[in-house]
Amino acid sequence: MARPIHKLSARFVSTVKKKGRYSDGLGLYLQVGDGANKSWLFRYQLEGKKRQMGLGPLHAVSLSDARTRAEECRRKLVDGIDPIEERRMQKASARLATSKAHTFKECAEALMRSKGPEWQNAKHSKQWGSTLETYVYPTIGELNVSDIDTGMMLQILEPIWSTKPETARRVRGRVETILDWAKARGWREGENPAMWRGHLDKLLPSLKKASNVRHHPALPYAELGTFYEKLVNQGGVAAEGLRFLILTAARTSEVTGVTWDEIDLDERVWTIPADRMKANRHHRVPLSDEATGIVQRMLEAKHGKYVFPGGSGDGSLSNAAFTQVLKRMKCRDITVHGFRSTFRDWGAEQTAYPSEVLEMALAHTVGSKVEAAYRRGDLFEKRRRLMADWASFCQRAKGAMADNVVPLGAS
Repeated sequence: MARPIHKLSARFVSTVKKKGRYSDGLGLYLQVGDGANKSWLFRYQLEGKKRQMGLGPLHAVSLSDARTRAEECRRKLVDGIDPIEERRMQKASARLATSKAHTFKECAEALMRSKGPEWQNAKHSKQWGSTLETYVYPTIGELNVSDIDTGMMLQILEPIWSTKPETARRVRGRVETILDWAKARGWREGENPAMWRGHLDKLLPSLKKASNVRHHPALPYAELGTFYEKLVNQGGVAAEGLRFLILTAARTSEVTGVTWDEIDLDERVWTIPADRMKANRHHRVPLSDEATGIVQRMLEAKHGKYVFPGGSGDGSLSNAAFTQVLKRMKCRDITVHGFRSTFRDWGAEQTAYPSEVLEMALAHTVGSKVEAAYRRGDLFEKRRRLMADWASFCQRAKGAMADNVVPLGAS
């Protein structure tokens, strides 16, 4: 004789209030608790063990739904599957998936925080963040890092691959690093879709490194005297800072960030700490009479810790301040960084100073590691004479050339 099933009616289920368990047949029960709270229960036996499994409260699971769920459990039991254990495994799998669910942006920011101490300076980290914000986050920033694929990489790279090749190269490399980092954390699996060799090199045209070198337009050294004379007449903190930059052959960020504790007026030396240098080592800059005079004038109007303060007073000049001076002077075909090239060309063509002296003046790495180990000095006294000659050249009258200058050279 078949066991009765579907013994409960929808009316009984909705109206019963007495505490207890009411069988619907084949292991399905309506359980009425304190306060007439009602829920569904499935009772079964597997391998001699009696078990019971909650199927949900009545307000969320109707009588019809409860019967469907009970039927699914009975089918699993026929196949030897314990429905309670299966549900437990599903919940554990869902929790694991949630623990691995991290967006690409979250991974990128975590990597930048962890790698920050290894990078040369804060500018490096800022460049990473800016590149990702502009070219990557709009496409994949909010996506789960495990879902990033080759199609998404092409969507990011193709629009800039030929128009901004150097930027595209950096974007690809940074995304590859972030995805490798996420894989090492166990947050994604499989090959890296940003990998170049053996992957993207089959889909994107190669970029020759030589074609991507971006030169900064420089002022010919023969025209520097005229330019410098006009710059002297500009006035203002930014113009003074640009003159100081030219006289020291320094980079923009090195000059805008110079603080008073880096300057020794008695010894006429500017010492830039390692964390502000591209090569990550401190750099001593000899100050010529002209450069020293600029610093002394700024000292008379000293305000805050920066030698060349910004408009707000407490902060430094912005990196765009010197570019604005050039625009004001209607010099739109040259760049601030180009003055380093002007200095280098002048040194090579108009003086007898050795190449290593000129390169050290620019804070470039000189020679191999072995050579550097033997040359422990920084050729400071030779560079002091070099910068004095350079300052003299900068101040020469309009149209004057350096042909009449007798360089001190390596002596």
